[in-house]
Amino acid sequence: MGLLAAMALVLTSVGASDSRSDTLHYFYTTVWEPKQDTPWFTAVASLNGHLGGHYDSKTRRAVPRLSWMKKVEEEDPQFWAWNTEKARSDELRLWRDMENLKKQYNQTGGLHIWQKMYGCELREDGSKGGYDQYSYDGRDFLSFDKETLTWTATDHEAQLIKRAWEADLDRLQRNKLFLEEICIGLLRKFLEYGKEAFARKELPTVKVTHLMDPSGKLETLVCQAFGFYPKEINATWRKDGVIWEKETFRKSIAPNSDGTYHAWLSIRINPKERDCYRCHVEHASLAEPLVVGWEEKTVPFAVGTILGGVLAAFLLALVGLIVCIRVQKKKRKTSPTSEDKSSEPESDKLMTLTPTHNTATIQKFTA
Repeated sequence: MGLLAAMALVLTSVGASDSRSDTLHYFYTTVWEPKQDTPWFTAVASLNGHLGGHYDSKTRRAVPRLSWMKKVEEEDPQFWAWNTEKARSDELRLWRDMENLKKQYNQTGGLHIWQKMYGCELREDGSKGGYDQYSYDGRDFLSFDKETLTWTATDHEAQLIKRAWEADLDRLQRNKLFLEEICIGLLRKFLEYGKEAFARKELPTVKVTHLMDPSGKLETLVCQAFGFYPKEINATWRKDGVIWEKETFRKSIAPNSDGTYHAWLSIRINPKERDCYRCHVEHASLAEPLVVGWEEKTVPFAVGTILGGVLAAFLLALVGLIVCIRVQKKKRKTSPTSEDKSSEPESDKLMTLTPTHNTATIQKFTA
């Protein structure tokens, strides 16, 4: 499994979770493209799955992405300057790593990607976790074990780097110190600054849609939950009230730009049994579980009748207006000249208002 897949696994599963955990992860990506003088580099900090900070090789500045993370500057005015210097140093180091990798793999051209993911986790029971992993061209390459101070390599080229890094005991100790103390300290600080945001509860909006297979023999029911916070949620498909894992596919919970989360799970069923299935959702914001099934969207009879009547009236008025305009145009084309006005009927003469008519006459005529 490549590092990009590992990044996805950082997110919480849609299913039940025994305990809540808070995470702080950093993702580095260096991309070498053909005809490019220097690789493109980007670094992001992820707090509980949300983008907390960002740096790239164009701006070369580390900046906060969550509004409340700017509060860190009140306590430490140099915090983001320190992050900028660290990101620049890591950028140069990953550039050198990529140069060495290209030589080891005898690569002179093509697109190449060198990635690093590291960070820490603070679980509800007080236990901690730490991670430091590398990926090259989408494949797992190296992973660090902070307990044994060793690296796990996946191929011969990775073995060469493993031996070099394990020979640097000072570097191994720095990695362990960061994962177990510095990272956990930063995570706790960020959680304190964002405690109001993290303490809120947002209700999930849940809906069920369906997709027919081309064969017409099976269909897929999709249960979507979005706009909820906190991220822990337990969603299951139930058939006649019984949890039904067979043919169920789950997607990991993912963050929204507004700080909430979304998730979905699907199940393949026989369309004839559609009414037996319900999506069952449990969340901290709910007093009781939400149970939602698929419902065909139809327009109620009364509403449809009213809308039809309004539409018919509108079309009738439109047709009348068109006819009126055409009649008026025809009249103007066939209207008498000044020589023939004496022959106009008296009723038509009353319709011609000249300046000699006073206001009283006009009002009397139009009344």
